[in-house]
Amino acid sequence: MSYLENFHYQVLGLEGGPKLVFLHGLLGAGNNWRKVTSSLKDHYRILIFDQRGHGRSFQPESGYAPEDYAEDLHRILNDLQWTSINLVGHSMGGRNALAFASLYPEKLISLVIEDIGPTSGQDSVDKIERLLALVPVPFLDRHQAKSFFENEFPRRLMGGKKAVTLANYFYTNIAEQPDGTFSWRFSLSGVLQSLTEGRTRDRWDQVKALKCPTLWVRGEHSEDLPRDVFEQVLQTNPEVQGMEVKDSGHWVHFDQVEEFTRILKNFLSEANGRAF
Repeated sequence: MSYLENFHYQVLGLEGGPKLVFLHGLLGAGNNWRKVTSSLKDHYRILIFDQRGHGRSFQPESGYAPEDYAEDLHRILNDLQWTSINLVGHSMGGRNALAFASLYPEKLISLVIEDIGPTSGQDSVDKIERLLALVPVPFLDRHQAKSFFENEFPRRLMGGKKAVTLANYFYTNIAEQPDGTFSWRFSLSGVLQSLTEGRTRDRWDQVKALKCPTLWVRGEHSEDLPRDVFEQVLQTNPEVQGMEVKDSGHWVHFDQVEEFTRILKNFLSEANGRAF
């Protein structure tokens, strides 16, 4: 059995093209990137996958530090026999991508980190734990789950577009369980470990050590990557260039998919020395 078989994954795009890997954020899955990859598949060989504890991939009881996720990617690349890649990571995936760059710098052609900083802290952990605690899993059936996320969950967050977006995002993570009830698709304990392990220390040393072309993307209205931290990142290492995308929050590649894809295309073309 290859290590890759532990994961729900897809390899798509141009055979023989430059290799491009996407890492989703917390509670996410590989399919979160489909709108972006649809514009890149004619020029790149692309890997998207559900990271451990997420989506349809395996859910071990432990091993949810960024370095554990990075080691997963290393073993996957060995199975695929991909020796060098362009790596894109959003949120938790960005932190995992930074860990990969620290452990395996020789594997990277370029790195893109979307809306996450290298700082430590408990605030983000507490915020997501509170949000998860609002959801009364398990639900008896799909209808009950859908009704909760369409009505009660947005009300608990005082309504608004952001509450509805988050409710829809959470609902995509509800799946039928062996006993017929509906609960989280992901490993709850794994998600909580990921939150804690990812924030136990800051990672400025990893930013300073970056040697490949790196693009750091921030959403204009992001609450997860404060502007002062973003600016400090850009001052820390000359290999890092930054881009702030207007009218977007934490999910830049969702809020402004066309602009995010345009920026990504331009950066990757330059990093790979090819005009696409």
